[in-house]
Parts: sequence; structure tokens; C-alpha cells
Amino acid sequence: MLTGKKMVWTAMLLVVIMVLIAGCTQPATPAGEPAETETPSSVEEGTEAQERYKIGIVQIVEHPALDSAREGFIEGLKDEGFVEGDNVVFDFKNAQGEMATAVTICEGFVADKVDLILAIATPCAQAAATATDEIPILITAVTDPVEAGVVKSLEEPGTNVTGTTDMNPVKEQLELIKEINPAVQKVGVIYNSSEVNSVVQVNMAKNVAPGLGINIVEAVATNSGEVGTAAESLVGKVDAIYLPTDNTVISALRSVVRVAEDHDILLVPGEVESVANGGVATLGITYKGLGYQTGLMAAEVLRGADPATMPILGSKEFTYAVNLTAAKNMGVELPQSLLDRADEIYE
Repeated sequence: MLTGKKMVWTAMLLVVIMVLIAGCTQPATPAGEPAETETPSSVEEGTEAQERYKIGIVQIVEHPALDSAREGFIEGLKDEGFVEGDNVVFDFKNAQGEMATAVTICEGFVADKVDLILAIATPCAQAAATATDEIPILITAVTDPVEAGVVKSLEEPGTNVTGTTDMNPVKEQLELIKEINPAVQKVGVIYNSSEVNSVVQVNMAKNVAPGLGINIVEAVATNSGEVGTAAESLVGKVDAIYLPTDNTVISALRSVVRVAEDHDILLVPGEVESVANGGVATLGITYKGLGYQTGLMAAEVLRGADPATMPILGSKEFTYAVNLTAAKNMGVELPQSLLDRADEIYE
């Protein structure tokens, strides 16, 4: 039987043995090196964390031309290694044709601290520039960024804004109308007078029209619901209808196409996407190509380029496009000279 003193010594011995056993189960840490800490689950062993960018995209309204610009932008970034779901997250917002909504969207992007904003169309460019002078802004589908007040010059923007302009070859487009029908004397132009980009194009058309023997007849639509009525107002007054790259009008293109078909009026829009969707012909830009070019520029900015010193770029080339079905529906005979040089023919 153990005495009280022996019981104490025995208990102490057991404690020492248990401590030694526990120590043997832990891996040894080399002298002079800190003990290992648990690696966060978000970082895999042997890999380097990749920076993830957040890009806010604001578009004034959804229609095929502007949608194509957005798709081209994303494709351009992808080709430069900025891939959605990998190292880029896109936050797309539609302003539904409202400038006030575009401003609210852009203010939300600023609050979210996005790395870059893509503003599609002039009202969105103006909204983004109002919301921030720090976050880089890339613009596309903006006809005259200087007139819109978002840059100081095309050659050197001097602000946090750069990107691409969708300025059309207006004179050449009016010449195309005369080529298709030399008898044309009066050309109707449908546009929204509150869109700076459209006013610029209409003024250009009015300046060059007299030299081509053309008289411009204006029809204003302040919202998409008025576009059909504006088109109807031109019936009996014009020989052809010309559509600048006006977001309000193009969002309601079908209503203009319907009037042109019902009354056999030649319809020439300012860009290729609208020919694919019912216009007869154009010499114009492709918005997907313009958006792609903007995406390449955005990649430069994400890598550290300064928008203030990056020139605003225009389309590098224009495309002849014709729509044979639209021509037939509007009673228009396309000259062989145009068909021979057409880059895109829609049937």
C-alpha cells in the first residue's frame, strides 16, 4: 500500500510522462523558424493569388447596335487576358433610355468602387463623367465626345475618359442615297433633339446636303413611343429616310421600317446592325468592331495606362452593307455597282 508521500511522487511522475508523450506527437519546428500557421482556404498552396477586376457597364438602352458594342468590348478584353468569371466581374446596368437613371447607376458604381466604367452611348458617357473624375471611364457609341463635354480633345482627352467614337461618314451616306436613287431630292431625318450625338449628325447632314442637291426634312421624336409618329409625318414629304445613330430612334427601328415598307420609301440607317434589322443599305460602322476596339483600350488602362493621354479612336474602316429583302419590301432597286462592292449582304 502506497504512503501519502509516495502517492504524491507517483502522481507527479505520471504528469511528466504525459507531457513528454504529448510533445512527441507535434512536428518539430526547425530552430530559428516560426511555427506554421494555417493557410487561408482562399489561397491554394503553390499558386499565386490573381487580381480580380470589377467593371461597371452602363448602357442607355438595349438595341442590337449597342448590344453588339457591349459584346465586342467583352470579347476584346477576353482576347487581352481579362476573362469574365476568371479575373473580371462585369456589372451590367440598363438605363432604360433615362439620363437620370444613368446618373444613379454610375453613382452606384462609384460607391461600389469598381475598377473601370464602360459607358455605352453619349448620355451614359455624360452620366459617368458627372459621377466620377477618378475612376477610369471607357466610352463607346459616342459620336462627339468633345461636344458632349467629357473630353477636352480627341487627341488628348485630358480627363479620366477615353474610348471610341461612332462618328459616321454622313456625307458618304447621303451620297449613297443618291447612288441608289439619283432622283431623290428630299430626305427625312428622324432623331431625338435631346441627344447631342444626333444633333451633331443632323447638322452635318444639313451642311453637306445642298451640295448633293438634297433638302433635309427633320422629324423629331423625344422618346421611343414617338418614333413611329415621326416616321408617319414624313410620308408624302420625302423620297428617302436617313437615320443617324440615334439611340431613341434605333430602339424603335421596327416602327420606321414598317412605315418605309408600307409607303415604298428608301430607308438608309447610319450603321450596319440596322441594315441587318430592316434598313436597305449603308456605308457605316459595325458596333461590335467598335466595342472590340474599346475593349483593347480598356485592357491597357487596367494595366496602368492613363486615359487622359490616350486618344479617342474612331472606326478604322467602314462597311458597305445591303439588305435585299428590305429593298424588295420598299420597292427599291439596288444598283449593281453597290452590290458588287458590298461587304455584307443580308437576304
